Amino acid sequence: MKLGLQIPDFTWPDGSARLGSTLATIAKTADSAGFDSIGVMDHFFQIGHLGPPEHEMLEGYTTLGFLAANTSRARLMTVVTGVHYRHPGLLAKTVTTLDVLSGGRAWLGIGAGWNEEESRGLGVPFPPLGQRFEQLKETLEICLQMWRGDESPYQGQQYKLDRPLNSPQSISRPHPGIMIGGSGEKKTLSLVARFADACNLFPTPDLPHKLEVLRGHCEAVGRNYDEIEKTAIFQFDVGERGEKVDDLVGRLHWLAGMGIETVIGSVKDVWRIEPLEIVGERVIPAVAELTATATSGR
Repeated sequence: MKLGLQIPDFTWPDGSARLGSTLATIAKTADSAGFDSIGVMDHFFQIGHLGPPEHEMLEGYTTLGFLAANTSRARLMTVVTGVHYRHPGLLAKTVTTLDVLSGGRAWLGIGAGWNEEESRGLGVPFPPLGQRFEQLKETLEICLQMWRGDESPYQGQQYKLDRPLNSPQSISRPHPGIMIGGSGEKKTLSLVARFADACNLFPTPDLPHKLEVLRGHCEAVGRNYDEIEKTAIFQFDVGERGEKVDDLVGRLHWLAGMGIETVIGSVKDVWRIEPLEIVGERVIPAVAELTATATSGR
């Protein structure tokens, strides 16, 4: 099992003046501690279960560029971009830029999006859910076309691109990894089977069912189910001095038993740095040998 770090909250005790230096220390510590990836939410306002909208929230791709400069090995991604935030041609260019400047470590994390409050607040168009799913499908097609180097016009229902040129081309070949977030059984998991290198799910007891649905979508389109990395969002709470490590390792065993291969989690009080170091020293080695276990009986 691999562990990824997500940083969803930037409201730290030292305030904005030291936010950059604190984030750099977090990134360097996580990179050296063995986290497989470092990600940030792609939100413009803080989301409800983490705090009020007025709390500090950094723009995702600018932050990933900063993280790239302060790391050397971890994958870099949003968890995840709302498809309606950015035009797909510009999104492909943005992820490509991150990939080139990080030496081939960029992933595209993407989903249908949901936060109407921040979209309305900043004047970002927020179409109905059905339209956002159409945008998601076309965005994935456009990104893959641009990463193939195909400059022919793209004519979709949602987007039209006269010349989808992508220069420089991504270092990652055949393209930066694609992770689709969400657990909708009819649309989201179908898009995972068709386009994605990874799925990102919620850590609920119905994970085996969701993965079985994904397996069915893979069979329907002739995709090898085992090619898709199964990830789940989570929180890593090791306690004040590591007293909760054993409990955390047990919960990660539980996720592996349901078929999860990579856990992408926030670290409680990450700004203290010590919790990150504890995860690196005690948790990552403890779960490194865990292998996801299929529970579908196949």
